[in-house]
Amino acid sequence: MTEQKRVAILGSTGSIGTQTLEVIRQHSSDFQVEVLTAQNNAGLLIQQALEFNPNAVVIGNEAHYAQVRDALIPKDIKVFAGQKAIAQVMEMETIDVVLTALVGYSGLIPTIHAIKAGKQIALANKETMVVAGEIITALAKEYRVNIYPVDSEHSAIFQCLVGEFHNPIEKIILTASGGPFRGKDRTFLETVTKAQALKHPNWEMGAKITIDSASLMNKGLEVIEAKWLFGLRTDQIEVIVHPQSIIHSLVQFEDGSLKAQLGLPDMRIPIQFALSFPDRLKSDFERFDFMNYPQLTFEKPDIETFQNLQLAYDALAKGGNAPCILNAANEVAVDAFLKEEVGFLEMSDLIGETLSKTEFILQPNLDDYVETDRRAREITEQLIKRKV
Repeated sequence: MTEQKRVAILGSTGSIGTQTLEVIRQHSSDFQVEVLTAQNNAGLLIQQALEFNPNAVVIGNEAHYAQVRDALIPKDIKVFAGQKAIAQVMEMETIDVVLTALVGYSGLIPTIHAIKAGKQIALANKETMVVAGEIITALAKEYRVNIYPVDSEHSAIFQCLVGEFHNPIEKIILTASGGPFRGKDRTFLETVTKAQALKHPNWEMGAKITIDSASLMNKGLEVIEAKWLFGLRTDQIEVIVHPQSIIHSLVQFEDGSLKAQLGLPDMRIPIQFALSFPDRLKSDFERFDFMNYPQLTFEKPDIETFQNLQLAYDALAKGGNAPCILNAANEVAVDAFLKEEVGFLEMSDLIGETLSKTEFILQPNLDDYVETDRRAREITEQLIKRKV
């Protein structure tokens, strides 16, 4: 890389955000932290700002503003607060690339602001594409912005396509670990606890995405995201369970050839590639050794037991605001599960019922998506209250 890239990290205190800062720490001559944002973790945000000395920080929860401002006065770092500030700060001229690692729907509006400001996007917030993929891809084209995927599966597809962009894709294959409950039946899942669901076998992630992985909703959201990132039809996106999480995903071309991207489960690799593309920077990350994995296995996902994946496929096929409804209902359902208000299997029931009860809009605009998200959450919350 010839020029240092100035990076804004939306959600710097979360799992992806902290790993992004690890990458930047290793490559301080290539990357400079320009903006850091967090929602509630003021203590870690302050610690990060003191180390990386960004131009500005934003704390989403305004109640923590004074704490962050006072701690950073000696460093002369600009401090802002509130959700609107997170979106507005994306327009700073000094930002080259925005890494969006916010959780869920909250990533949508800041990402739109960043695109309209002409910033390159390293996308770790799949919900942005799930909720409004058609709008996001159109805006990226209009403002000539590249979207570099950070999710390990979509990064794998992207890496397989480098040098192949002129060759049509026959299909892509997204791999799934199967989560902690792979092979379990519905009788078992009726009694699983939050603690059990938060123990992912291969990846260390935040609570929300870990539950999504356990329920296969994460893979469903990735299917929807892949449609928009790579311009695919629903029938071109296949999911296969690969428990070792070594093959991160595959592309099949029209001649029948398959390309796969392999490596140990380490999110720093796709993060670094998204930030450094088209270059690959040297790293000291642990290397994969075939002798440690003498067998790589594959199986079909059990969509009868884990119904969220089928719900996602159905929402994608229906189109319009259905994926937005799906995402909103899932966010509320996961939160209720983490609060132990509903059971593991009840999450799918809530999502399915919300999909059937929320108004369908075939060609939504951004205001429609915002209202759909609000209304779907309201319906799911009402359904939960009836169960509690």
